[in-house]
Amino acid sequence: MATITLDKLTKRFGKQTAVKDLTLKIDENEFVALLGPSGCGKTTTMNMISGILKPDMGKVYFDEREMNDVPAGKRGVGFVFQNYAVFTHMTVYNNIACGLKVRKFPASDIDTEVIKAAKLLRIDHVLNTNAERLSINDMQKVALARTLVTKPEILLLDEPLSNLDAALRNIMRAELKRLHLELGQTTVYVTHDQVEAMSLADRIAVMNFAVLQQFDTPYEVYRRPKNLFVANFIGSPTMNFLKGTYRDGKIDLADFDQGIIPISDTCRTLLEKKLKNEEVILGIRPEHLKLEHTNGVRKSSLKANVVNLEPLGSETIVYLRPQGGVDNIIKSMMHSDYVANLNEVKTIGFNEEDLYIFDQGSGDLVFTF
Repeated sequence: MATITLDKLTKRFGKQTAVKDLTLKIDENEFVALLGPSGCGKTTTMNMISGILKPDMGKVYFDEREMNDVPAGKRGVGFVFQNYAVFTHMTVYNNIACGLKVRKFPASDIDTEVIKAAKLLRIDHVLNTNAERLSINDMQKVALARTLVTKPEILLLDEPLSNLDAALRNIMRAELKRLHLELGQTTVYVTHDQVEAMSLADRIAVMNFAVLQQFDTPYEVYRRPKNLFVANFIGSPTMNFLKGTYRDGKIDLADFDQGIIPISDTCRTLLEKKLKNEEVILGIRPEHLKLEHTNGVRKSSLKANVVNLEPLGSETIVYLRPQGGVDNIIKSMMHSDYVANLNEVKTIGFNEEDLYIFDQGSGDLVFTF
């Protein structure tokens, strides 16, 4: 298997910059997700790795070998697209064998490898079935098997689960995780779905507007987002953001009539060393923002009115408008049987260690407690 190094990659389409100055190293056998909204540059990045596109600037390396001038077909890369491109008039066996036949493998070797790949993906019972009779889930497995049977050093997956419904996506996520653990291939996975990225990847590269925002483990991306974009993009429901001003050991939140948040002496010293501007944005995730008094959660003077409740079975999301705020709506994740009346006033509670402080100008994370 190979390591992948992207060194200051830039790709433009006319005046539009699709990827800007991207530097990234993907380790051997690592599963990396390229995550971001549509148009952020993740698929363009994958296409430069595969050789479908050539970068305008920068270099692509597999191990220590520069790949910029190596054709896509000679890079040892396997590609599975969002559109499975399964030949529906052919049997599953012939679909999987297609790449090996093109490479003129002996018939006995083809038979061995096709059966092996089909068993790995648990579709050996439909090898003689025409692909048109398969479920979408099994078609995706056929596309994967067709790629895996050629034994690529690097596996590239471009939103392969986006055409599946929620239940099938859950099944295929588990299958992909199992496959990676068994095969250990270096894998790059493009997705806009944070659940896929968080559950599958060893590390996640979060991109926005052609620029890499953060490259880290799922835990670190969630717990220590580098900026407002990552904090907002990762997590469901999204993080709450409250504008404020820091002075003399306190944060005055603009959205609340009585929005004073005192900072402990220990954290105050550390915060003031890192803080460059008084204008900040305080972030807190909905699961850490509690209503009424909850054991172990610090009380505050912050009050907000309930504007909506969203029961989700395992929990209830409560939407609130801060007293003193006009446009901002904040969210609290409460237990499944939580009940409240619309416009009811609630007191908000949270712990200091669950807060994030971002610079209001740059959007960068300044401090976590």
